[in-house]
Amino acid sequence: MELIQLPDATLVHHYVGGNEQALEILIKRHQAKIFGFIFNKLNDVELTNDIFQDTFVKVINTLKTGRYNEEGKFISWVMRIAHNLIMDHYRREKKMLIHNDTEETPFFSFLKDDSETIEEMLINSQITEDLQQLILELPEDQQEIIRMRLYQDLSFKEISEAKDVSINTALGRMRYAIINLRKLMEKKQISLNL
Repeated sequence: MELIQLPDATLVHHYVGGNEQALEILIKRHQAKIFGFIFNKLNDVELTNDIFQDTFVKVINTLKTGRYNEEGKFISWVMRIAHNLIMDHYRREKKMLIHNDTEETPFFSFLKDDSETIEEMLINSQITEDLQQLILELPEDQQEIIRMRLYQDLSFKEISEAKDVSINTALGRMRYAIINLRKLMEKKQISLNL
C-alpha cells in the first residue's frame, strides 16, 4: 500500500520510525482543517501561520521524544495543541495590555477578575458530567455523531465522509440526538445552564 493511503496512526508510527515523508503526508492531509480552525479563532493570517507552525513544532517534539500516546485520533490531538497555543497567545496578549497601560486600555479595567469562581468551575464541571451521562443514554449512532461534532469539532461534511452516510443523514441524526437529549433533560429534571 502506498504511504499516502495509510491511516493517520500508521503514518505516525512510520514517522517515529524515521520516515520523514510520513509527517509530510500527515501535515498535507490535515493542514486546511487545522489552519482554518486557528484562523477562525484569531482572524489574522500572519498570526495563524505562526501558531500553525508552532503547533507542528510541538507535534514533532512530542513524537520525536516518544511522549505521544495514542488515546483518540491524531487530528483531535493536534487540534488540542493548536487550541492551547491560541489560549497561550491570548493570555500573553492580556498581560502585555496590562504592561502597556494606555488611555484605550486603562490598567483598572484589568482589575476586574474575569476568571471563573470556584462555584462556577464546579457548576461547569457538573454540567459537563451531566451532559456526558445523558449522551450515554442515546442510541449508539446518535452518541457517535454528538461526540464527533462537539468533542472532535468535525463538520457535518467530515462526519458524513467518516461514517459513509449522506450529509442529510448526519444532520438528521444530530437533530434526533438533540431532541432526545431535551427529552432526557426534562425527564430527569436536569438543566445544562449556568
